[in-house]
Amino acid sequence: MSIPVVITLYVLFIILAYLIGSISSSIILGKWFYGIDVREYGSKNPGANNTQRVLGWKMGLLVLAFDIIKGAGATSLVFFFPFTQETNGFVATQIVFGFSAIMGHVFPVFHNFKGGKGVATMCGVLLAIHPFAVLICTAIFCVMLFITRYVSVSVITAVTCFPFLVNTLFALWLDPKETLVIKIFSIVAGCTVWLCHISNLKRLYHGKEEKFIIKKPLSDKSCPLPPREKK
Repeated sequence: MSIPVVITLYVLFIILAYLIGSISSSIILGKWFYGIDVREYGSKNPGANNTQRVLGWKMGLLVLAFDIIKGAGATSLVFFFPFTQETNGFVATQIVFGFSAIMGHVFPVFHNFKGGKGVATMCGVLLAIHPFAVLICTAIFCVMLFITRYVSVSVITAVTCFPFLVNTLFALWLDPKETLVIKIFSIVAGCTVWLCHISNLKRLYHGKEEKFIIKKPLSDKSCPLPPREKK
């Protein structure tokens, strides 16, 4: 293929990754099954954690799975291009497609550009780029959630460990020249999660952050909707 054709396909796949990320399962499921917009309740974040608080653990788990899958799926579009795996070009393309999906989740064209923080989608992107490091980070997340009961603290701790794992343990057997992109990306990803959780950190400081509690499905009358936040 000629260079102009490759560039055109590259741009089209970036747009496709963004559109995939723009599909917000929490908003769609909330409106279809319950006639509500989760962005109007709880923390107003259309992510898995707030969905669990508003609609119950089943919907929260479904949203979590969907967001991870769409992040990994968008990142895996790289396999349509003739890159050699574990090279800087391959990883850079993964990052571009994954970033597009995250931007789609945060600014979804299908939902008036009002989306979530993109943490679960980022987890899907990281899973596609470096699954072994993500599995360890997942274990760290579970341990921290068990200890603290705070999802935000658990996410921040787990993703902060990601660049350390990538830059030390998992970079040992790879060519240093071909790991520069993923090393830089891992650091940026860790910093991004901290920035996305500034509001959570403020609530933690003031003792207002809500701890993780498994909520019953919304159909249960004993589990009413959380009150809408006052504007």
